[in-house]
Amino acid sequence: MVGVQPPLLQLAPPDGVEMPEVGVGTVAGAVLILLAAYALARASVFILTKLSDRFPTRRIGIRMATPIIKFGIYIVAVFIILDSLLELTTTQVLAFSGVLGAALGFGLRDLFAGMVGGLVIILERPYRVGDEVEIKDHYGEITDIGLRATRIETPDDDLVSVPNYVFFTDAVANANAGNQEMMVVTEFMISPEADIDRAQAIVEEAVVTSRYVYITDDCPYTVSMRDRPYYYLIRVRAYVNDHRYERALISDITERVFEQFQAEGIPKPRGLDRDLHGEATEDG
Repeated sequence: MVGVQPPLLQLAPPDGVEMPEVGVGTVAGAVLILLAAYALARASVFILTKLSDRFPTRRIGIRMATPIIKFGIYIVAVFIILDSLLELTTTQVLAFSGVLGAALGFGLRDLFAGMVGGLVIILERPYRVGDEVEIKDHYGEITDIGLRATRIETPDDDLVSVPNYVFFTDAVANANAGNQEMMVVTEFMISPEADIDRAQAIVEEAVVTSRYVYITDDCPYTVSMRDRPYYYLIRVRAYVNDHRYERALISDITERVFEQFQAEGIPKPRGLDRDLHGEATEDG
């Protein structure tokens, strides 16, 4: 039996609309324009990154402009290609948009969804370049918002690319929401037999004397105690004046608290350890 071939998708312009002939010169010109746009976008990112490092107090604001400039460069490049090289009329532009839309819908919908997601991110700003965010199972600093994906640098210095359309389907946790200051949470577990008041005093002293902590009327710190079934949990909430000091503050407080706990004989709970999210887990 001879199989019946399914009809191929015909991407043709509407009746009465003549599309311009595209020669080798036109294609070469379009490629050169796109390459120039890419080079200009990379140069802009490099310059803005250097400026943000040179002016720390305006770092977040400068880096927020990076994706906007990149999108603007690429939009101008596409406009030049359509207007100058192809010399399309308004009717032809509409026809071309319809053909392109069909192609994107059938073959490049993920790429198109990523680009739309990038535009929505730029307009609604659920997160910005420089923010500390958690998307899916990835936590870190937003280093770039591209046409297709958002790049996150994790605490382990891994660079993770998350498609922009993930923003439509998954929750995004933003730790500093475009602000230079950021709250940092650190937790310590102690045995029920420990001197609770002394343990809290040690933790509080480590917080207020840390060189990374930022304490003002608008950015206070708190040290609270929670009673759990097999241990007491001391929870610290304090601010840093630059989100890049988050891990430095946690490391500084943790090191000095554990050192003082050991010096004064304040025991940790037996048979329990703490995972990366501060939840108690049984050893072994």
